[in-house]
Amino acid sequence: MMQKYKPIRRQLEARLADIQQRLAKISLDRRHANQPLNADFEEQAIELENDQVLDALDEQIRAEMKQIERTLAQMDEGMYGKCEDCGKPIAAKRMEALPHTTRCIDCEEKFQQMRSAAV
Repeated sequence: MMQKYKPIRRQLEARLADIQQRLAKISLDRRHANQPLNADFEEQAIELENDQVLDALDEQIRAEMKQIERTLAQMDEGMYGKCEDCGKPIAAKRMEALPHTTRCIDCEEKFQQMRSAAV
């Protein structure tokens, strides 16, 4: 791995550890490990709504975690900083802003357009 990416790797590893802690907390909250569902029907409805929010957060966090893991693998393979779609270098400013990015801005825009068209 290139020395110049060591700070980025440390940043990604710290973020990954943070995400794993958050997922563990969401999992506990989701299972109502700390407290069972309230007997009051209205309170149950609110708690179930909160569960839906936790599910959405869980999904977002897992997606970010997967992206970070992919980026770390690219670093291990010496491919970090190259777009996974076109192979061109990713702009340094983009990597600073989004250290877990795996695509150049042009390919990311195309990817997002395809993704939103598929939905």
